[in-house]
Amino acid sequence: MTTLAPGYDPKSFESRLYAQWESSGAFAPSGDGPAYTILLPPPNVTGTLHMGHAFQHTLMDALVRYHRMRGYRTLWQMGTDHAGIATEMVVSRNLALEGKGETRDSLGREKFIEKVWEWKQQSGDTIERQMRRLGASGDWSRSVFTMDPMASDAIVEAFVRLHEQGLIYRGQRLVNWDPVLKTAISDLEVASEEENGFLWSIAYPLNDGSGSLVVATTRPETMLGDTAVMVHPEDERYAHLIGKTVRLPLTNREIPVIADDYVDREFGTGVVKVTPAHDFNDYAVGQRHGLPMINIFTDEAKVIATRDDIPEKYRGLDRFDARKLIVADLEAAGLLVEIKPHRLQVPRGDRSGQVIEPFLTDQWFVKMDDLAKRGLELVESGEVKFVPPNWINTYRHWLENIQDWTISRQLWWGHRIPAWFDDAGNSYVGRNEAEVRATHNLGDIALRQDADVLETWFSSAMFPFSTQGWPNEDAMGELGFDIALPTSVLVTGFDIIFFWVARMIMMTDKLVGRVPFRDVYITGLVRDAHGQKMSKSKGNVLDPLDIIDGISADALVAKRTSGLMKPQDAPKIEKATRKEFPEGINAHGADALRFTMAALAGPGRDIKFDLARAEGYKNFCNKLWNATRFVLMNVGGASAPTVAAEAAPTAKTDAEKWILAQLDRTTAEAAQHFSEYRFDLLAQTLYEFAWNQFCDWFVELAKPALNGDDAEAADSTRHTLLYVLDALLRLLHPLIPFVTEELWQSVAPKLGKSGSIMLQPYPQPGDVDASGYAQADADIEWLKAMVSAVRRIRSELGVSPAKQVSLLVRGGNADDAARIARFDAQLRFLCRLERIETLVGEPPAAAPAVVGELQLFVPLEGLVDLDAERARLDKEIAKISAEKDKSEAKLAKFGAGVPAAVVEQERARLADWSSKLEALTAQRARM
Repeated sequence: MTTLAPGYDPKSFESRLYAQWESSGAFAPSGDGPAYTILLPPPNVTGTLHMGHAFQHTLMDALVRYHRMRGYRTLWQMGTDHAGIATEMVVSRNLALEGKGETRDSLGREKFIEKVWEWKQQSGDTIERQMRRLGASGDWSRSVFTMDPMASDAIVEAFVRLHEQGLIYRGQRLVNWDPVLKTAISDLEVASEEENGFLWSIAYPLNDGSGSLVVATTRPETMLGDTAVMVHPEDERYAHLIGKTVRLPLTNREIPVIADDYVDREFGTGVVKVTPAHDFNDYAVGQRHGLPMINIFTDEAKVIATRDDIPEKYRGLDRFDARKLIVADLEAAGLLVEIKPHRLQVPRGDRSGQVIEPFLTDQWFVKMDDLAKRGLELVESGEVKFVPPNWINTYRHWLENIQDWTISRQLWWGHRIPAWFDDAGNSYVGRNEAEVRATHNLGDIALRQDADVLETWFSSAMFPFSTQGWPNEDAMGELGFDIALPTSVLVTGFDIIFFWVARMIMMTDKLVGRVPFRDVYITGLVRDAHGQKMSKSKGNVLDPLDIIDGISADALVAKRTSGLMKPQDAPKIEKATRKEFPEGINAHGADALRFTMAALAGPGRDIKFDLARAEGYKNFCNKLWNATRFVLMNVGGASAPTVAAEAAPTAKTDAEKWILAQLDRTTAEAAQHFSEYRFDLLAQTLYEFAWNQFCDWFVELAKPALNGDDAEAADSTRHTLLYVLDALLRLLHPLIPFVTEELWQSVAPKLGKSGSIMLQPYPQPGDVDASGYAQADADIEWLKAMVSAVRRIRSELGVSPAKQVSLLVRGGNADDAARIARFDAQLRFLCRLERIETLVGEPPAAAPAVVGELQLFVPLEGLVDLDAERARLDKEIAKISAEKDKSEAKLAKFGAGVPAAVVEQERARLADWSSKLEALTAQRARM
């Protein structure tokens, strides 16, 4: 009898078990071993669990559970990010859907932020709930939201200290500006892709009336802000014009002709317009030559309406509307020389998708040169190690070419910059207004706080220590800095090495004097089964929760076609979805998804996710379930007394010695794979041991002892079954925590154990003394080969499992003879043999097999229709002979010009046909 349900049904226990784990406090730091900490890359509070999260969170949870079981004092520091831009977009969209006419601007800062907090309370914890469904065993009691008071205080402190050290400054610089979000964004938030455009050639008349210079531009509207035209100093065509002036078309401004070696003489006419306030390269030129910086756009990318030096007809127009009118006016004035199609890189904001405008504005910056140098030193010296190590090249390249970091954003949701301005525009930085007034003796003069907020990545850079109460390093008590910093490993994607990894290293070192983590394990991106990136527009997104709990075809179609940027794509996506998932997606359970993710986690960038793999690992969980039921049914019911002690058994049978040796080997390999972050090899090793060695072979090899007359062997086998199953469940627990917990709860009482499997010790090499089991290991491998050979013959002949057959053996060596005698009972039981005889002379009509030097024959008489078998063999021999003749004829016709590889391939085919023909002919002769 067993308390386990007849079949594996993850829905019946996964959520129940997680609730028990969390309520018991099992996720909190425990144990008296060394500290082991992982920092969760904080997902956006706006977000939901996607396949990348499921992948990385599985690996992090496996590491945490493994080290927790090894007695480490583990902490998985959880948290979510306020995601300034993304959150404002979501809340603004929700306001529009409400239909009340309310917008961010109409509400004003305070009321809009109230709306954001309301939304956060209602929907902001979604991703944490979903992480629980996946089995994440983080310490939720310590979870930190980046806008929580403790984290916010740390961000203010970091800003003030960096400013005091001269590393944060305010200045007017050209930045990437999103005219929809109306904020600056970093280079890393700009996605540039090649698009179709045009190249306009425009004549700029020389002021002295001697002709004109023709410039080519992809953005004619920016000419309103030109402050020079530029030629190469060594270009003989234009040397005589350097220092002269031209008349800026459509305006009354006069601008100089300058020389700079930035100009590519081979591109276009070799003459370039210079717009320092609206082009990053031109900005650098303008600084070198002291050119005026003329900003012609508002923060919405409309032509400024108040500039007198801009013709009135263009003022207030959107930049692209202004472009159309300017091009038309140039053509009417005879100044448009040429228009031709042109492929160009167009920068777009990764959030809004809008064309980014280089924009001259006052921003706060972090000075990066010294920080970057130190950040590189920490990695080059090995204090921080990348896994795989090649990712250090990506890290190094960015730090060696880094620019000062723009950290201010023109948003309302976020950490407001701790700086105050007086009416004269002077800025003062402090932890609060009172401190600013006291420090700078400002008395009661009017001050206003900077309206901008810090970009999200600035606060994320402080996440390793802002989550631990810094600058008060005792804020978290004994479970603070000593356990949490530096963390043991950061598990993250290669796509945020720049955004986050590098910045955490630099900021933690600068402000705390420590590295934030020892290892950085870089994962790849999860793609679909065909290697395509998952995206809404392609309609190939998979939701991890749909794989875990299942979803109908109609619901899946509705999910994939809702909220498309191009609604016209919906029919195509629906058709593809219904073709791929006509019945929807079956429920696989969290464990099957987790094991799939681990199995795919090999070194490399791309991970092709195939749902068929998840189906296979669901079968694996089912196999484990059935094997556990077998063990429990053979060691007594739940109310029966314990049949074995916790200590390793003293094996009586060769099968026990073999499985214990295999267990010790598997345990050693698991430890190595964990230490090297080779989750794919870990999954492969544990799968092989669980499915093939334990569930298939040992369960089968145990049956003769369990059903035999030797009571001592039967009891020992029961003990070993329980012991190995217990160890196997503990080995698998970090990867598939739910099913292993559910099964272990039924196994544990038999071994005198209780509690949760997650707090049991992880099996270690040497738990079993397998030093004297080498001979038994070799003997059982021989037995497995014998059983497999006979079973293969039975299968090929279609012999009923219930029917007994005879086995004839010939040849072999003394070891084979001894083993046949020793394992006679096991062979008879496992192969359903009526008799085993040594063959002298030629065999009768029989199906052959070979194990080492030993020849095996299963007589066919009584098993098959011999006449039908002869006819089948004759037909097969004729077919193989024909193929052999074709191959010989082809080789005979080959001339000297035939490639050697082709000849070699055909020779291999001939050898294969010849070998098959020889075997079939010998078999036919025996009949």
